[in-house]
Amino acid sequence: MKAIVCTKYGPPDGLRLSEVDKPTPRDNEVLVKIHATTVTSSDCIVRGFKLPLSMWIPGRIALGLRAPRKPILGVELAGEVEAIGKRVKRFRVGDRVFAFTGRGGFGAYAEYTCVPEGGLVAMMPDGVTYEEVAAMTFASLAWHFLRKANVQKGHKVLVYGASGAAGTYAVQLAKYMGAEVTAVCSGANLELVRSLGADKVIDYTKVDFTKNGELYDVIFDAVGKLSKSSCESALAPTGTYVSINHGNPWPRVEDLVFLMELVATKQIRSVIDRRYSLEQIPEAHRYVDEGHKKGNVVINVC
Repeated sequence: MKAIVCTKYGPPDGLRLSEVDKPTPRDNEVLVKIHATTVTSSDCIVRGFKLPLSMWIPGRIALGLRAPRKPILGVELAGEVEAIGKRVKRFRVGDRVFAFTGRGGFGAYAEYTCVPEGGLVAMMPDGVTYEEVAAMTFASLAWHFLRKANVQKGHKVLVYGASGAAGTYAVQLAKYMGAEVTAVCSGANLELVRSLGADKVIDYTKVDFTKNGELYDVIFDAVGKLSKSSCESALAPTGTYVSINHGNPWPRVEDLVFLMELVATKQIRSVIDRRYSLEQIPEAHRYVDEGHKKGNVVINVC
């Protein structure tokens, strides 16, 4: 099968299209023919080994010394079950599924991969496309942090980095939860976040939201570029600050299924910035490295 292999840490030139063995599912696994995957900022961090200096040694131990020990990157996918192990009960051949391969699991930059039946894999609802659901891990991250902040109906919620992968979902989910949402992003993306339901928008290049006199019940830093101390002047007395940098929560299957239903019923949508083929993954990595993507970058594998 075709796959993109990360041959070394560094720039996207180290990503090579290769022929590798098609995996065979173990007794508790399903073999998925991948239709769509994504390129995320996290994928680019692993590929470039862009970790803080304090994490270099544990990172090399965990990921690999000179290149990823598991060289086929990618953690989000949507596709079709092609084969199942003999102990698999939840899925059948032909089922449309979406999956998250987990921290360090990788394997989605390929035509096929195996995922455990008991892992983060679930059936796709009717009426949604592979592209739409391939990027739902960031929706689950946004959902986690908004619930952690205990967003309530009527709360004033500010989403910083509202045009990114987590931010586009956070704007929509905060609205779903009944909040009044202020979206902070660059001027080029103001209309996008308005279309997602933002009540107010702020161009961060022109206005400092911490100095405009507004107070918010929740500030969600969806890109990990703020500190709590820099935001305290904009927090209500009982307000909560949360950042996507505060841990990397493990998605839950029940959350992914719930979010899929919101997509299927058109209550939220996946924002797709660009689409690439499997062979174009190095180009997709270069684009994500620029730091200006809107929503998600999707790879159509087949």
